[in-house]
Amino acid sequence: MITADRTADPTRPTPGAPERGVDVAGVATPVADTDVDALTLGRRIRQRRTAIGMTLEQLAAAIDRAPSQVSTLENGKREPRLSMLRTIAQALDTSVDELLRSEAPSPRAALEIAVERAQRGPVFGALGLPSFRVGKGHSDQTLQTILTLHNEIDRLHRERAATPEEARRANAELRATMRARDNYFAELESAAGALLNAVGHTGGPVSQQMVADMASHLGYSLHYVGDLPHSTRSVTDKRNGRVYLPTEQSASRDSRSPILQALASHVLGHEEPRNYADFLQQRVETNYLTAAILLPEQATVRFLSEAKNLRRISMEELRDAFAVSYETAAHRFTNLATARLDIPVHFMKVHESGTIIKAYENDAVRFPSDALGAVEGTIVCRSWTARTVFDVEDRFSPWYQYTDTPSGTFWCTSRIEKAKEGEYSVSVGVPFAHVKWFRGRESTHRAVSRCPDESCCRRAPSDLAERWAEQSWPAARTPTSLLAALPTGSYPGVDQTEVFQFLEAHAPR
Repeated sequence: MITADRTADPTRPTPGAPERGVDVAGVATPVADTDVDALTLGRRIRQRRTAIGMTLEQLAAAIDRAPSQVSTLENGKREPRLSMLRTIAQALDTSVDELLRSEAPSPRAALEIAVERAQRGPVFGALGLPSFRVGKGHSDQTLQTILTLHNEIDRLHRERAATPEEARRANAELRATMRARDNYFAELESAAGALLNAVGHTGGPVSQQMVADMASHLGYSLHYVGDLPHSTRSVTDKRNGRVYLPTEQSASRDSRSPILQALASHVLGHEEPRNYADFLQQRVETNYLTAAILLPEQATVRFLSEAKNLRRISMEELRDAFAVSYETAAHRFTNLATARLDIPVHFMKVHESGTIIKAYENDAVRFPSDALGAVEGTIVCRSWTARTVFDVEDRFSPWYQYTDTPSGTFWCTSRIEKAKEGEYSVSVGVPFAHVKWFRGRESTHRAVSRCPDESCCRRAPSDLAERWAEQSWPAARTPTSLLAALPTGSYPGVDQTEVFQFLEAHAPR
């Protein structure tokens, strides 16, 4: 699997890095290139010792160590260095490979290891619970009860509600990462290229059949059902290699996208999100990989480079050339514009209410933002292209506009799209110095924005304010989620019980 670049997690081993051990003097040394941990290794040493009838003292004498040191190894509190592990294996008449096997030596040992690991985790520490030595006196039922309680507390902790503040902060941090990389992720481009090569794609739009071939290549079959859980776009059964999709497709949604998004999590090795920031990053990676498959990098860069040479870059032409939605084409352009065409760019998706749904920039345009630096949920200036396009009568032709702002003049192209939440605009813009590469640069539409100065569009004209300030009482059309916490769960907004019941009902018998 291919894992997207992300901030390193100190609790996870680095892929391909050797396991490290600690000798009895506390010096860290590699044990072997294996996934075994100290607890499992210790249990395997103990199991082998008792199986051949050797006492702790006898093993200690055979390897020239104190019994207390051997006990420490068997309890998983230390890992032996490789030379000592060879000596232990020789004394126990077995091999190093046998001792380093990653599975527990027995179901009971696996249960003991799980409880020991739980005691060393954050839940026990946060609750201030004293650790105890797992021994023969604890029945399997007792250990299983402790483990079940621990796992439930851990689940509740991980699935705590994310507040709007946490979501805004996570959005701001993610956008900073995207800006630092010019919204171009080489590892995701490579993953897309590998999949396209695997199914023999040689050029042209990626067909529905080719997407189905990708699923088959990855070991999944596609199943269209009429009872997909209402809170999901798709459900993947990893055990049986099935992807469930709705029989009714949205008229405004590309039927290939839900399949590719479902497969993306498998390709990228996504694990259950630990927090809302994880969830957001996985969504960005999933959408990026989906777009990179539908608009392959090499072909798309070639198409855009030719358009740049002709000074006629157009989101509509990019959309039509690869048979994707306008929004997907606009997103994909932001991936490649700076890294491959040397064009700084900004992108906006704005609801008809003026609220920013998505935004990205690396061209110095100043989006409205809150105190946390978050852009999503704020209101865009009425003079910007993303708002003026809603007043255009011709919804079939692209809308081009220059906007003079305190941070410079920007040219934008925008189009209205429809969704179940209402209409929204999708806009792509560049600084004035780069408009020469685009179709629509001859536009005579021009506006002036003084935002964030309130006199621009936030404050009503004085004559209107004087007449109506004391005589109006609007009933706000407040979104129901505005004052509530964001949806709970590892996958926010998804009813996990409903999903599990669905999978149980559809699993092959």
